[in-house]
Amino acid sequence: MPEYIFNFISFEEFCEVEKRILRLRLSELSHVPFSEEPELQEPNPEWSEKYVTELDGYIAIDEPWKPQNEEEEKELVERFLSGLRKLLDREANWTFLQPLMLSLEYCARCQTCSEACPIYVSSGRKEIYSPLFRSEMFRKIIRETKGGKRRGRLTVKAILRLAELAYRCTLCRRCTLACPLGIDNGLITREIRKLFSQEMGIAPSSLHMQGSVQQLVDGTSVGFTPIVMEDFVREIEFMVSQVLGRRYYLPVDVKGVDILLIHSVADYIHHPETIAAMAIIFEMAGYEWTLSSKAPALDAVNYGMWYDDIQLARIALSHVKVASELDVERIVVGESGHAHSTLLTTSERFFVELFPVESYLPLLWKIVRRREIKFDADLNDFPVTLHDPCYITRFTGIIKPQRDILKDVCPQFREMKPSGVKNYCCGGGGGLAVINTMNFPDFRARIASRLKVKQIVDAFNSDVSEKVQKYVCAPCSNCKMTINHALKHFGLNRFNMKCVGIPEIVLNCVENVEKKILSIV
Repeated sequence: MPEYIFNFISFEEFCEVEKRILRLRLSELSHVPFSEEPELQEPNPEWSEKYVTELDGYIAIDEPWKPQNEEEEKELVERFLSGLRKLLDREANWTFLQPLMLSLEYCARCQTCSEACPIYVSSGRKEIYSPLFRSEMFRKIIRETKGGKRRGRLTVKAILRLAELAYRCTLCRRCTLACPLGIDNGLITREIRKLFSQEMGIAPSSLHMQGSVQQLVDGTSVGFTPIVMEDFVREIEFMVSQVLGRRYYLPVDVKGVDILLIHSVADYIHHPETIAAMAIIFEMAGYEWTLSSKAPALDAVNYGMWYDDIQLARIALSHVKVASELDVERIVVGESGHAHSTLLTTSERFFVELFPVESYLPLLWKIVRRREIKFDADLNDFPVTLHDPCYITRFTGIIKPQRDILKDVCPQFREMKPSGVKNYCCGGGGGLAVINTMNFPDFRARIASRLKVKQIVDAFNSDVSEKVQKYVCAPCSNCKMTINHALKHFGLNRFNMKCVGIPEIVLNCVENVEKKILSIV
């Protein structure tokens, strides 16, 4: 198949041009109604010495990995070529080689994927953010290194830019859904990240050293040990006690119960009300369940999914080990999108006969549908919309329970457009939510979250005012953090828009409680 010719930049320029290849302009970005967006800022000039600013000025990989001399440049290229050989080897990459090769070889270059990509559209349709551009640059690099040897056009600049380019994608797979051939550009991007991580030790610190490594060593992806997590448990117990009007203790490390409930550590820190609401609902419905204080099962996340097979497997095995030690009947995954994907679709294939792994959403819908607790939907008579996390809808196919819950308990529920499997990513998928160093948070809010924010404004439409409290429900901890950050970036929090979890909304209309959960958030 002939090479695709891009209008903006050629492969030769991608490899050779010294200066930054894209400068974003605010006037060219897609429109967000009611926005009070800050002006774009230039990156710190000193960053370019050690970090890669030659792509678009944003920095995701915050480790100083830029070669400083010819010897380091030669070593970088050799390590990249070694990683590329392994990535394309059946034994070394037995996990993903087949789908990778199918996606690399059968793309028709029709550009359908580009219009499906929220980052590409938000940017004013800049070619370098197109799923096709990233995959095509990688294809051309593979051609330039056929047989594992470096040919003329592959340069250090191309390798540096490719690494950063792999983090201008949320791995949301909306492009894959749109592709008439099922080409998975998200997988190609993830495999590029894997090459840099597993072979070259290059990844954003938030994902690796301060992410998956910390989780394996300390128990959580943010480095909090089980002892530190006890303080968060006490805070949640206090919140539960306020709602119930009596002293309450969370079940922790209780053996032989029905459910091991695993939450994201981000909810313990940023949204403890989500965990409190789930605890109260389970308590009222009479379920036997427990949390775990064992590392790393007190944190549902598995950052390896985004960039590294080895870290993915290590954390998945640790989750299974803890569940086995507690002798539970099943694992129920709380509000974490990528934990749904890793535990329900990836990890589950390796321990399917040990115990089932479930999402909390069908279970919560069962509680609501059967009226296992008494609800009064009129208590939730305020505007509510639903964000569909990519890793729950497109990855695991859970679409109906969450909207059935909200339709039942929220009189003013309204859908975003598009929704379900065609939703737009919050902007934090693929690890972007936790990359908070250098100037990357600006890229996430300004570009990656842009279409999601517009969706939210459009959903509330006539209710966009300061008078009425409006809630975006997102059954994912990273989505909640990302959306709240984006609403603040665009100045839309002034209209009383807030992103919360589904359990809080459900609990808020439960009868016979001392306090409403949303009143103490």
